[in-house]
Amino acid sequence: MSKQKRVVIVGAGPGGLSSAMILANRGFDVTVVEKADRVGGRTAELNVGDYSFDTGPTFLHQKFTLDEIFAETGRDSADYIDFVALDPMTRLSWGDVSIETSSDEDTMAQRIAEVFPGDEVGYRRFIADHADKLRKIYPCLQQPYHKVKSYFTKDIARVFPYIATAKSVVDVLDTYFSDDRLKLAFTFQAKYLGMSPWKCPALFSILSYIEYKYGIYHVQGGLNKIPAGMAKAATEDGAKIRLSCGVKEVLFDGGVAKGVLLENGETLEADHVIMNSDFAHSMVHLMNGQSKSEEEMSKKKYSCSTFMLYLGIDKLYEDEPHHHVLFADDYQRNVDEVRGEKEVSQDMSIYVRNSSVTDPTVAPEGHSQLYILVPTINCRHGHDWKETKKEYRDAIIKRIEERTGMKDLSEHIVAERILTPNDWRDEGDIFMGATFNLAHTMDQMLYFRPHNKMKGYDNLYLVGGGTHPGSGLPTIFESGRISSNLLCDAAGVSYDRVDLATAILDQA
Repeated sequence: MSKQKRVVIVGAGPGGLSSAMILANRGFDVTVVEKADRVGGRTAELNVGDYSFDTGPTFLHQKFTLDEIFAETGRDSADYIDFVALDPMTRLSWGDVSIETSSDEDTMAQRIAEVFPGDEVGYRRFIADHADKLRKIYPCLQQPYHKVKSYFTKDIARVFPYIATAKSVVDVLDTYFSDDRLKLAFTFQAKYLGMSPWKCPALFSILSYIEYKYGIYHVQGGLNKIPAGMAKAATEDGAKIRLSCGVKEVLFDGGVAKGVLLENGETLEADHVIMNSDFAHSMVHLMNGQSKSEEEMSKKKYSCSTFMLYLGIDKLYEDEPHHHVLFADDYQRNVDEVRGEKEVSQDMSIYVRNSSVTDPTVAPEGHSQLYILVPTINCRHGHDWKETKKEYRDAIIKRIEERTGMKDLSEHIVAERILTPNDWRDEGDIFMGATFNLAHTMDQMLYFRPHNKMKGYDNLYLVGGGTHPGSGLPTIFESGRISSNLLCDAAGVSYDRVDLATAILDQA
């Protein structure tokens, strides 16, 4: 570039930091502004006393996408992040029936045969069929859809049968498994999208395939070390990351973003602006006279929220798994209540991460920490969490004590933090407290999702779960790359794309 172009990125979440890494490496003058005192957004570190937690995501799948982001800047992700492959991956429990999941096909087939006899045949068929399905779908998740002509490609033609169907993820799994509990072992991944597997579009059955085929990873110190590593890489290439630096509004001249006005009154001029803040919140609060009303934004469909417990424990539950999912007794009713957005489910599903069995760095010696997540309603209908959070918290602890080996959990809690949907909304600036952003319905996907290059503006880009390809860490990383490439195209900056995925997917 004859003149270094200035890019301001609003928010230091994984999507914004992906863009910061890529664009700084390509020679842009990059400034990331983050209102919090640390990087990561929903993937930031959360401290409760002497205990360190991940605020949101707790494991990494589709690791090769993150590897590609680092490789695009000439780096190896392992030099910045300490990955640990987990096997067993997750314990799944329905009452007194449990299964330990594995990314080794033979091991997983054997475990299915022991717990759900006969369904191991369907499992092997599922793995074989979805290898081809992912190869067809994956290229479509790497392309922007800000123009209608994006639909008229060979890649879309190949994947069209998976898109143009009214079938759900559960409908797909009905063709592979007979036991309803085992089907749930291949549907709970829909929580990454904040959706019901009975309503989630069929193409998203690839989520469970990716896990079972390619495994999941812990990061020593927590997944918050991913954005920390990305920030380090970006600053090595000259990016500036300004923390405790909130944005009041984006500045416009017609359809051109001219920069941002900070909450402290300072103006940062820019040739391009990338927004990594929550999409709907940004449209309502940051668009400087071009904002949307809350009423208008509320008409869109949103994901569920989550009720969170972050617990410091004065002992280590060595015999409990790293990841554990406790399914509700009536899981479909539980999901329907969450999706209905009005009723807080009392028969709740609970996810528990006991990462201290793998990672000694997150708690004092002899202690541990537990991260507990319960999917629940978003804030659309105004549930009073101040009134009910203590009761709900106690019900969650009681169920964990009843259904795991942590029978004395309540006696060993020495530090605690609760986040309700209202806290996600008010403290995290997340619209409706919808932690997984816009729902991934067919009318809010691809071209119909907010575009990576924002419609109506010359130089305003979106990254994060509220734009294409959607929620979940790998797709958020990809959104940062897609938007960065669009920006480079507009600026006339050439680049080479790193592709590690094709060889990996072709081996399946």
